[in-house]
Amino acid sequence: MRMLLAVAFCAAFPTLWLWSTASSAAPLRPPVGFTVAVGDDDKDLRDCPQDAVPFAGALDFPSKYAGSDRARDDYNARSDREYKRRIAPITAFERGVSRQVDDYMRGGRPEALDCAIGLLADWSRERGLEGRSLSHTGKSMRKWALGSVAASYLRLKFSASRPLDAIDDDRIGDIEAWIGRVAARVVDEWSDQPLRKMNNHEYWAAWSVMAAAVALDRKDLFDWAVAQYRTAATQIDAEGYLPNELARDTRALYYHNYALTPLAMLAAFGQANGVDLAAENDRAIDRLARRVLLGVADPNDFEVRTGAKQNVSEFKESSKFAWIEIYCWLRPCDAALLARLDTLRPLGSTRLGGSVTDLFSIPARHAGAAFSQEVSS
Repeated sequence: MRMLLAVAFCAAFPTLWLWSTASSAAPLRPPVGFTVAVGDDDKDLRDCPQDAVPFAGALDFPSKYAGSDRARDDYNARSDREYKRRIAPITAFERGVSRQVDDYMRGGRPEALDCAIGLLADWSRERGLEGRSLSHTGKSMRKWALGSVAASYLRLKFSASRPLDAIDDDRIGDIEAWIGRVAARVVDEWSDQPLRKMNNHEYWAAWSVMAAAVALDRKDLFDWAVAQYRTAATQIDAEGYLPNELARDTRALYYHNYALTPLAMLAAFGQANGVDLAAENDRAIDRLARRVLLGVADPNDFEVRTGAKQNVSEFKESSKFAWIEIYCWLRPCDAALLARLDTLRPLGSTRLGGSVTDLFSIPARHAGAAFSQEVSS
């Protein structure tokens, strides 16, 4: 309830929110949902993971598309099993931190906070995720994990309850220094990509660096992430397509949808700091959102564009549409899309900070503004 009231206030008075964050001298801030106080839900806690052993070795992981052609859309089950085996400690760490922070923010149980901080401290001490990346999947895993960690940490750092005040300053300093080192590696690995190769991976890298930038109040990292978004916006054409995602053939629609999530987060964090990224390239993100929603309703246009039947099997998972929660926080969505969003909630994503609904949900106050019934239904 506290979160909804806070978000409703900022939504009702957006100019006050932007004015307070627009100054170049102002500290970087996350969207208001990251600043709520700890709740008092008494639900059972999830166990602190025992398998999140710090991974400090080389990031050398196979791709689930190993052996595929240039479209990278042929699933390789054997390679995927090996990939999941090798990344298991990183996955356990991402999920562990995200879930423990979720549990703490909802119920205020100190053991959940102790677990989350303990995991972060262990990985910072052992320099986890700082090894050399020896494959594309390796450097991808680094930036995905950074997004998970930084977004969860933001919820603790900016909460009105100030939970980090109870944590030793040296421990916090070590954790933040580590987040900065991992972010620097992500920037090095994902900078200066040629446009012909720039796709959802760069967008996810930009989101992870944006989360780290705000957590650390690093304007240099913030500016890098903003520049990545602006380049991404130029890639969205007049019809809302991303040419480099169309190249994924049977998974073109899936990867258009996947690309929307980090772009929506970047736009939300830009807005929270007085930078209207959503306006870039004549509101390119609106065109992309419209194209994806139309495609999910009827993939025919994507099939005509790619000459390939679209694989929509993964759209059965509501979490694939977490971007809608963020997008409808950014701008008015019509009643039909908001009704659809209600059927998907609660929405969550480890790599966005946990419960996206807790962070971005708003009252259903945008009737008939953005998309038509045809697009939203």
